[in-house]
Amino acid sequence: MSGLFSSLSQSVLALNAQSRGVETAGRNLANVNNPDYSRQRVLFANRGSILTHDGVESIGIESKTIQQVRNTLLDRQLARELGRTAALEAEDSANSRAQAAFGESIDRAAATDSAEVSAQGLSAALGDFFNAFQSFAARPTDLGERQNLVQRADILAQRFNLTDSRLAQIQTDLGVQIEAGTADVNRLLENIAELNGQIGRLEVNAPGAAVDLRDQRQARIEELAKSIGAETRTNATDDSQVDVFVRDNNGAPVVLVSLSSVESMVAYSGNQITAKTSGAPVAVADGSIKGCLTAKDGLVSTLRERLSTFAGQLAASVNSAYNPSGAGGDFFTVDPAAPGSTIRLAASITPASVKASAGGAAGANTTAAAIGDLASKKFSIAAGDAIDGTFAQYYSGVVSEFGRAVAGTESRLEDQKNIETLVKQQRQSVSGVSMDEEMADLLKFQRAFQASSKVISIIDGLLDTVVNGLVRG
Repeated sequence: MSGLFSSLSQSVLALNAQSRGVETAGRNLANVNNPDYSRQRVLFANRGSILTHDGVESIGIESKTIQQVRNTLLDRQLARELGRTAALEAEDSANSRAQAAFGESIDRAAATDSAEVSAQGLSAALGDFFNAFQSFAARPTDLGERQNLVQRADILAQRFNLTDSRLAQIQTDLGVQIEAGTADVNRLLENIAELNGQIGRLEVNAPGAAVDLRDQRQARIEELAKSIGAETRTNATDDSQVDVFVRDNNGAPVVLVSLSSVESMVAYSGNQITAKTSGAPVAVADGSIKGCLTAKDGLVSTLRERLSTFAGQLAASVNSAYNPSGAGGDFFTVDPAAPGSTIRLAASITPASVKASAGGAAGANTTAAAIGDLASKKFSIAAGDAIDGTFAQYYSGVVSEFGRAVAGTESRLEDQKNIETLVKQQRQSVSGVSMDEEMADLLKFQRAFQASSKVISIIDGLLDTVVNGLVRG
């Protein structure tokens, strides 16, 4: 009797264990398309042994726990790669907007010293301006040439100002985007701290058991990496918890989350990211915030500076030829207090008042010819000028430099996406759900469940025979 009851107990335990296996395989299959899910497996173990009058006897098998199949190193590596990709994507997006604001067609695939300029861009307006002066020099008394000159000059000034205002607006928009990014970061920090607390409470007596919450926490960590490139490490006092940190300008860690507490949120002020608690600047290495900062204070800012230098040299050169003595009125005015390339026609410049020469007989054209000749003049920084080369060469260099920067970002982004894909595939091979493998496990657990059920059925028949047979006897 004791042998039959013992076998029945062991079979019931086996039935429960195999049932847990079926449930786990089914849960894995249900999440086959969930990118945040890592596959789970049942860990079976013997419950131990007891000493009976027939000798040492096994108590039976049981499902001890559900284990999450994860590789911590791959998780951290993927978070880093996601942050780098997000940074380059944000930078590339800002570059595309800057190109649209720039108003020039740029061949991103070519890294040469030449640039393709559009018929409506600043280069075309510059050419029209000098052509108008050359035509004016040829017919200085023609009212139509005067009107055309003033119109072309005004268009050139407007192109400078409009291009600069568009680039300035992009910088403003990037600043707003960074502020929104810091708000997302702070929300994610609170979410991770809350998940830390939940995992800690659920795993007090069952380490590693809160598998679904661990999936959620890893997903939030990867979202955080996409925003600010934060790092994680296992907490020193509780290995079920993770600490989230960034680094300051000296490379020292600035802890943002520890256990279930948010130690510090982040803020955007003074064109930099800071930790709210200490006010220490944060050296953002990756994430979309890094990409926005790079574009805002890098390429877009450089473009505005180069255009401002261009506008200043143009205004100074034209004014020097138009008003060499400094006693008369200038042709262009530049507001030194205004940022960027703010340039406009002097209020005194009208078709009737624009002059072709500083005096002399009617039809004299010395001033107009001198300004027209500026188109081919080569400037030199060594000689005290603000630019090197002709106006066209300088502007072509600005466009080419911008094109190379854009092409470089796109190339790095393409390479980074390939690396990210490789790391994702590596993690998928470890943590991802394979339908073929899960279907094989499901069939295995099903057969084991059926076998345990059959054993129970047989033992039930044997017990019936023994009990009813004794009654009849």
